[in-house]
Amino acid sequence: MNIKPKKKLGQNFLIDKNIIKKIVECVSINNENEILEIGPGTGNLTEFLIKKNPKKIFLIEKDKNLINILKNKFYNKAKILNEDILQFTKNDLLTDNSIIFGNLPYNVSSQILTKFIFNKEKFKFKMLIFMFQKELADRIVADVNNSNYGRLSILCKWKFNTKKVFEISPNSFYPKPKIKSTLLIFTPRTNIVKFKNHNSLEKITRIFFNQRRKKIKKQFAYFFKENSKIIQKLNINLDMRPQNLTPETYFNLALELEKLRN
Repeated sequence: MNIKPKKKLGQNFLIDKNIIKKIVECVSINNENEILEIGPGTGNLTEFLIKKNPKKIFLIEKDKNLINILKNKFYNKAKILNEDILQFTKNDLLTDNSIIFGNLPYNVSSQILTKFIFNKEKFKFKMLIFMFQKELADRIVADVNNSNYGRLSILCKWKFNTKKVFEISPNSFYPKPKIKSTLLIFTPRTNIVKFKNHNSLEKITRIFFNQRRKKIKKQFAYFFKENSKIIQKLNINLDMRPQNLTPETYFNLALELEKLRN
């Protein structure tokens, strides 16, 4: 490969064609779907996506050096945008049939996922198909009482049904990362808990998991003092640790916090 990946952009180009085929085949794509690919790099995945004949395909690439390569490769086949996905706000490109792919840069992958969780820009999409470092993916899909369970697990369970598809060897990338990657599919939940401000859930989970190995008595008191009504209502045992509380308990704590603020 002639292109030198930029470490500061977290670039690890996917080069294994067998893995690329598996990624494209893990979901049905046809001419009703708009495709948005985040960080296409040199366009290895893009080539296979175009063969599926989607209605439209948009590529968002931050690296200016890669833009000309993508334009030469996919002239008239894809709309190429030289933008940072974290700053991207063009929600008019997407519909309820949009499928968003991303071999996400390792250094900002959790920030990109969080952007779609909170979705201030009101992007519409059918699903997200994202690749993460295995360690981060394990945290995303972790369930209650698991040592990997934490803030990101809860935030994802609030908005999405998440499915682990398969793990990917470091040998499938250039340059070769030190650990495995994992492909995840996120589909939006139809019935989510409605908060007046998502910061309520963000703050509850952040404070509780700041001391994840300690009992939750102190964290609970930070928000609710000695409010026995909330303890009884939510059936909370203050001797538990943050990883012992279900996502629904955190949702309810955030709702109780919003009531106190009114």
